[in-house]
Amino acid sequence: MIDTGDLWIVILGLGLGTYLIRFSFLGIIGDRELPPLVLRLLRYTPVAVIPGLIAPMLIWPETTGGTVDTPRLAAAAVTVIVGFATRNFVAAMVAGAATLFALLALIG
Repeated sequence: MIDTGDLWIVILGLGLGTYLIRFSFLGIIGDRELPPLVLRLLRYTPVAVIPGLIAPMLIWPETTGGTVDTPRLAAAAVTVIVGFATRNFVAAMVAGAATLFALLALIG
């Protein structure tokens, strides 16, 4: 186990690092107009981050001990299909959640 003092040093260091990274973007250039290329590229940030958060939960879900299961894969597929069909993030998430909960209730 890590020493309590070392743990707090790591926590404070990570907090300071996170603050400085955000400050460099928001504090230093926050009042300036961003170039059109940067604004265009920032639109794709959620599209890049969300799959990075979801993919590990599909490939190695903690709730099933690391085995891939049908309800989660089906919910992911429904989410993608509804998202492409409607171009609506909320509708896609609601459809995926409803599919997951329904299949977990039916299959277990």
